[in-house]
Amino acid sequence: MSDLEERAEALDSADGLAPLRELFTLDDTVYLDGNSLGALPRHVPARMQDVITREWGSLRIRSWDESGWWTAPERIGDRIAPLVGAAAGQIVVGDSTSVNVFKAVVAASRLADEGRDEILVDATTFPTDGYIAGSAARMTGHRVVPVDPAEVRGALGPRTAVVLLNHVDFRTGRLHDLPGLTAAVHEAGALAVWDLCHSAGALPVGLDAHGVDLAVGCTYKYLNGGPGSPAYLYVAERHQTAFDSPLPGWTSHADPFAMSPGYAPAEGSVRGRVGTPDILSMLALEAALDVWDGVSVDAVRAKSLALTDFFLECVAAYVPEGRVVPVTPAAHEERGSQVSLRCENADETEAVMCALTERGVVGDLRRPDILRFGFTPLYVGFADAERAARILAEVLAV
Repeated sequence: MSDLEERAEALDSADGLAPLRELFTLDDTVYLDGNSLGALPRHVPARMQDVITREWGSLRIRSWDESGWWTAPERIGDRIAPLVGAAAGQIVVGDSTSVNVFKAVVAASRLADEGRDEILVDATTFPTDGYIAGSAARMTGHRVVPVDPAEVRGALGPRTAVVLLNHVDFRTGRLHDLPGLTAAVHEAGALAVWDLCHSAGALPVGLDAHGVDLAVGCTYKYLNGGPGSPAYLYVAERHQTAFDSPLPGWTSHADPFAMSPGYAPAEGSVRGRVGTPDILSMLALEAALDVWDGVSVDAVRAKSLALTDFFLECVAAYVPEGRVVPVTPAAHEERGSQVSLRCENADETEAVMCALTERGVVGDLRRPDILRFGFTPLYVGFADAERAARILAEVLAV
């Protein structure tokens, strides 16, 4: 056993979160793609069997009341709230991240002061965020200003209405300064909208503490909600009365079953709802969130940093110099919970990831030359990190 293997074994033995791995359906594969799809919690299938056979199969329509289906979007939102540093009553679950980005950006544009007509958008953002921001701008008469997150402060001005940023860059794993950038946006008189897809469930967010205006996020990554599980929308309590959704569906009506032709918005986070909740995927998510009971997000963050530090150390020790170069920042305050490595030869990126998968190490890639490895502290261990780096070195040596 090498020194790094021995250290991995010792680190796993001392890891207070290690027992949580048993809560998930996993095999001998090193699963480092939790930043795209989290693993299945073991108890979710039994919960879904009950939802399908009893709640849907036997109770049928009665389950909207008797099984709590109708209130699920707000109830599950309140369970996500502590994981992103929000008080209850500010998060509603439903729709996709893209739909929620649209709601948030348009609503924020409507909340902004008159005369502000620019939407600053992270130029390195996940493509959908940019597409949606462009559509929102056309709809509201604003214009989109792409800007690198490092240059946001200099781009802010009297015409800035909204700033849409990703908390963690999906390619590089860079963690952006949510507290500092939110404060700068507010000082400029604008509103801050954050995309939390690659941070919620991996690190502390602090939405309330840092005064974020609106935020969106998915639940199928670090929150392990399952493929296509519904996203969520955060609207700070101070904005809820004036929140004007561009998608005023019937379930966000103050009296939805009155079937009134005129729209009157409900109070609170319910305003973020649109249509009928997607109950099956929503209740799978609710069950999946049980794995977070009693888990400290600070402890998750500490393990995430330790795991990614150790993986980078193993890569440096095992992989021939120059074959891959880390693009994820070394500084803890600038790192999310993934490690991205740039291949020296971009043409081999896909072949390298395929070879890793065939040998039991599952990550993913971003063209043209990025290998991505997402570390989910609830079930990834230090032996996983060491093994992944060792096999990567073997693949690159072929």
